[in-house]
Amino acid sequence: MKFFDALENRDPGQRERDLFAALPKQLAHAKANAPAFAELYGAIDVAAVTSREALAKLPVIRKHELIERQKALLPFGGLNATPVGKLGRVFSSPGPIYDPEGTGEDWWRFARSLYAAGFRSGDLVHNTFSYHFTPAGFMVEGAARRLGCVVFPAGVGQTEMQVQAIADLKPTGYIGTPSFLKIIIEKADELKADVSSLKKAVVSGEAFFPNQKALCAERGIQALQSYGTADLGLIAYETEAREGLVLEESLILEIVRPGTGDPVAQGEVGEVVITSFNPDYPLIRFGTGDLSAVLPGISPCGRTNVRIKGWMGRADQTAKVKGMFVHPSQVAEVLQRHPEVSRARLVVDNETGQDRMTLRCEGTASDALAKALVDSIREVTKLRGEVAFAAAGELPNDGKVIDDARKYE
Repeated sequence: MKFFDALENRDPGQRERDLFAALPKQLAHAKANAPAFAELYGAIDVAAVTSREALAKLPVIRKHELIERQKALLPFGGLNATPVGKLGRVFSSPGPIYDPEGTGEDWWRFARSLYAAGFRSGDLVHNTFSYHFTPAGFMVEGAARRLGCVVFPAGVGQTEMQVQAIADLKPTGYIGTPSFLKIIIEKADELKADVSSLKKAVVSGEAFFPNQKALCAERGIQALQSYGTADLGLIAYETEAREGLVLEESLILEIVRPGTGDPVAQGEVGEVVITSFNPDYPLIRFGTGDLSAVLPGISPCGRTNVRIKGWMGRADQTAKVKGMFVHPSQVAEVLQRHPEVSRARLVVDNETGQDRMTLRCEGTASDALAKALVDSIREVTKLRGEVAFAAAGELPNDGKVIDDARKYE
């Protein structure tokens, strides 16, 4: 069977009619059961929201707002329509942002992505996404289990043990970040271990660079990308056509001008805004903070849903590094710990082929301060970072806290 289900190749017009016929019921559900939506939609006739024009008049809830909303009303800022006691799991993502998981099968809807990458019943899958604090490991495990796959919950780190497990168990599939897949392959080469059983992969959490794609192709691994968030689950996924990412079937996509709720012209780059039909966590006009653009036409693979170009950066200064979000507020927290630093900006680059963070600081340089800053970066962001000192007045006076200098071409 080429497609996961019949929804994937239905007439685009019918898909649009189906989604907007279902939308008023979802809006009414959110308004009746989630306090935040009751407040947001108090005077709005949700039964009349049956078109894109009407949807565009609803307020956008942006990801960065979740932190303040959750501080005011723990744990989910009043956006959950299912009480905490009836959920399956609660997670914490960097920010911190608390994320719910319900009890339904493949709650995060990642099965469609895995199926497009060739995962099938009976496959043994090596899942290297974290099972600790954040939902990524469980997101894809639920999808793999729905397809009938067997999952090895590898999690992150411990590269030699990962290589040994792959050599021993001979899984056919890998799930995780592309950078860690590259590390595993290179470590296997170093150890002279056989990891050639890996034939397919779904990679996510960071950019998939040309050198990583080339290595996968060289080793006979069909690696396809998926794009999702800890709030929404799967948003879009790559198919064998490798022409953009196909939107997940149960979502409404808008591309809006950053900082507004106004849809942009087709093909123009803007912020990805998603309306979901999740009954537990009904995020409506949720601004992801990610930039992308709609591709024209239909995918050569035969799936007829809208395609986006993929992740094209952040609409705000938040950066995604090795699958983890780093927020300007976290940079500020690091600096609060070190008053010796007068100004700083976090520069993210990929000149080495992998994401790298460097905190450029104006202040009196010393080895002790550099070490203390490195430790603080790790404690606050849960990621490794380097420190570089600059002369007073050297950093641009442009208000930028995080400078994403990565190149993707």
